[in-house]
Amino acid sequence: MTDVQFKLNKDIVFFDIESTGLNIVKDRIIQIALIKYSKDSLFPEEKEYLLNPGVPIGDEAFAVHGISVDMVRNKPSFSQIAEELFTWIGSADLSGYNSDRFDIPMLMEEFARAGFDFNLDHRSTIDVQKIFYKMEPRTLKAALKFYCGKDLEGAHDALADVRATVDVLKGQLVKYDDEPYIDGDGMKHPPPIQNDMQKLSEFTFTSTSIDVTNRLKYNSKGVPVFNFGKYSGRPVLEVFRTEPNYYKWIMDKEFSVQVKKFLTNLVQKHNLNIR
Repeated sequence: MTDVQFKLNKDIVFFDIESTGLNIVKDRIIQIALIKYSKDSLFPEEKEYLLNPGVPIGDEAFAVHGISVDMVRNKPSFSQIAEELFTWIGSADLSGYNSDRFDIPMLMEEFARAGFDFNLDHRSTIDVQKIFYKMEPRTLKAALKFYCGKDLEGAHDALADVRATVDVLKGQLVKYDDEPYIDGDGMKHPPPIQNDMQKLSEFTFTSTSIDVTNRLKYNSKGVPVFNFGKYSGRPVLEVFRTEPNYYKWIMDKEFSVQVKKFLTNLVQKHNLNIR
């Protein structure tokens, strides 16, 4: 495969996470691998950490990644490497495979617990899985075979997976260069797959979803509404104006940091008197 040089206006970090389970609020990261591409460097930089999660590793999770309690017993916690990792990532764009629904929100939760405000403001996020599913719906293993002619060895090892993700995106840029996108209604759109991180981010963005846990979404008028509980479908601001304690209840419960940040910003933006 012809190697592709990413056209970058800023740094981009590809990363993959292995965890104790799939609950982004309650579970913890036990392995994270990252590859940073810099607009000022020809060579990517790699980092990898094994981490002691401080909570049990679920049997189903262990069956997938094979990382045992003994393997992480003497490793640092996330909070111990948080400052180093926060600084290293900086303001870089983010990319991964299924990263919008899992890796990014889980990383945000870990940073929040460690006292760091890791947000997505002014970042592009590129979920390579979304490009793949829109263009050729399959899995990471099939994606690597399809786009690169390679077999995925060491699947569910974080560094092997993130290297495969980098290769898949490069393969997608080669395959779909100048190829129009035909949506589910048969409508033809200009080529969405270009060597431009902002355009790739826009192509993979799901406009109605506000947070990965799907607790909040935009309705057909673009108004934020609740997507759970007794106020499901009701506009957030309408509920908070009549029942401000509902905001306080959410802040005290195990909702994701994405939900809490969005609601807090909304309350502040509209000057709601909630204390």
